[in-house]
Formats: sequence, structure tokens, C-alpha cells
Amino acid sequence: MATEEPAFTLVVDEDAFQVRQYPPLVVAETQVAGDRKQASGDGFRILAGYIFGGNTRRESIAMTAPVKQSPPVGEKIAMTAPVSQTAVAGAWVIQFTMPSDKTLDTLPKPDDPRVVLRTTPAIRVAVIRFSGWASDRDFERKRAELERWMAKRGLHAIGPASLAQYNPPWTLGPLRRNEVMLPVDAATSH
Repeated sequence: MATEEPAFTLVVDEDAFQVRQYPPLVVAETQVAGDRKQASGDGFRILAGYIFGGNTRRESIAMTAPVKQSPPVGEKIAMTAPVSQTAVAGAWVIQFTMPSDKTLDTLPKPDDPRVVLRTTPAIRVAVIRFSGWASDRDFERKRAELERWMAKRGLHAIGPASLAQYNPPWTLGPLRRNEVMLPVDAATSH
């Protein structure tokens, strides 16, 4: 059975690069301190507890892809899917996107107070795809490559980069799908 990914409108598609428009999405998220790898693992476990029944209805919620992660503000970095990790006030924000048939009103309440349910705003992002294990070095290299591509097209980042990972941990490196995502100004990204 295929893992659900959030729907988006493709604005630009050029080799490994894309610009996508995402609608508002319902997410479960948590904030976790530590380095990227540790925060990602800790955040994943907290959110997996929620979707695997750690909620008021003991209901399992389908995983989606990708898992996204963004570094703490000011730090350079580099499964439902997505799981997203973004930095807020020195902590990583790890997110799982909820299945498209779920709303804030239909989701069960988390048992763990570290899990927050919310709706993200619509967003346009520039993306570069790559395979491998997505180390901090890979993330930085691909982020820089994406920023160069954006500069050539007059695109401007309006927020921090996120690392999106689409595969379970047992997937071999060459078969893994990763993306660096940077939010961009919709007015300049046609």
C-alpha cells in the first residue's frame, strides 16, 4: 500500500529542482532540543506514539510522507510522511502531516502534552531532490545548490530550509528519497 504524500500544485519542474504550492495542511508536531539526528529520532518517537494509539481514542492514524526537519533558528544544518523538523527558539520542530481525510475536529487528542495539532498555512517552496542518507553535510551541500538555482531565477527564500525524508529507516541509501525545501515568495516564483 502506498504512503500518502501531501497534494501540491507543481509550479516549476526542472531536473532535480521544483517549485511547489502546498495548501494548508493539518500536522502533528513537537519541539525537541539536541542535534539534528537526536532531535529527529526523539521527535519521531514522540509523534509515532500519538499516531500509533497514544491518543484519547486509542486510534491508529495512517503514516504519511515525508518527514520534514528544519534547524533551530540561527543554526546551519543540513514517519508518517511527511515528518517535518523546523527550529523554533532553539528547538527543532518535528512534524508529521496528517492524512488528507483528517481535520483538527476529527483527529483524536494526543495523550502526550508535547504533541500539538495545528493547521499550517498555504506555502510555496523551492525543492531539490537527492538520494542517500541525508547527513548534515549532504543537507548543507544541497541547500547551497538549491539557493544557487533560486538565485539564477530571482527566487528569494522567506524562511529556513527544511529536510524532507520519505523512506523508512531500513531503506538502502541509494534508494532513499530526500528533499531540501525552502519557502519562497509566491509573487516572484511563477
